[in-house]
Amino acid sequence: MGEPLLRAVAVREDLRERDRWPWTAPVLRSLERLELHPGVTFLVGENGTGKSTLVEGIAVAAGFPPEGGSLGFGARTREEVAELADGLWLDRGLRRPRTGFFLRAESFFNVATEIDRLEDEARELHLPSLLASYGDLSLHERSHGESFLALALHRFGPDGLYVLDEPEAALSPQTSLALLRRMHDLVAAGSQFVIATHSPILMGFPDAWIYELSERGAELVDYEATDHVRLTRSFLDDRERFLRQLFS
Repeated sequence: MGEPLLRAVAVREDLRERDRWPWTAPVLRSLERLELHPGVTFLVGENGTGKSTLVEGIAVAAGFPPEGGSLGFGARTREEVAELADGLWLDRGLRRPRTGFFLRAESFFNVATEIDRLEDEARELHLPSLLASYGDLSLHERSHGESFLALALHRFGPDGLYVLDEPEAALSPQTSLALLRRMHDLVAAGSQFVIATHSPILMGFPDAWIYELSERGAELVDYEATDHVRLTRSFLDDRERFLRQLFS
């Protein structure tokens, strides 16, 4: 694993007003600089800690559209994300990404619709098909999980920067494992991932850095020490006892 595409994300030194959203999100209140793993960095934590907000800010600061998509593809539709991105500084490595993608589970439908629209325009102008980069089939003609996996298999490539916000939203355990395998191959080919997730399967990627976000900010933790893993293991080890305590 060589030089990272992104070394870190930091708050700009000239930023002074942090008393309004999105800077009031728990992780952003105290954030100064967050080092990134050259391969895979996970942001995990309870709902409301700011992991999706931070990952959106990183994506937009890197040049991705707020709703998701590739570099230069899409539009700024949420001004608070633009404000956050403008307040962040990306410490870039010596390499530049050859490609990249920002995946937001909640707005992926809109991205797939835009891809179809551009494909129709390409056909009218007799230009090469865009769908070749997505498995030669509209993402709307697959299930949610199939479209996510098709994106990773066909659109993601070597030396790419990939920012993913809760990709497990559409993935089964089996397809989560398939995504892990694809990530492994892409990291070996020089790609870098920054992922906000709740999935113990995904965050099990070997040697990844895991930041657990809370009211205290962002803390680098081991896989086994994350709340997500400990709670999931407790449930699976003795489901009946767990549920008795929960319902009592």
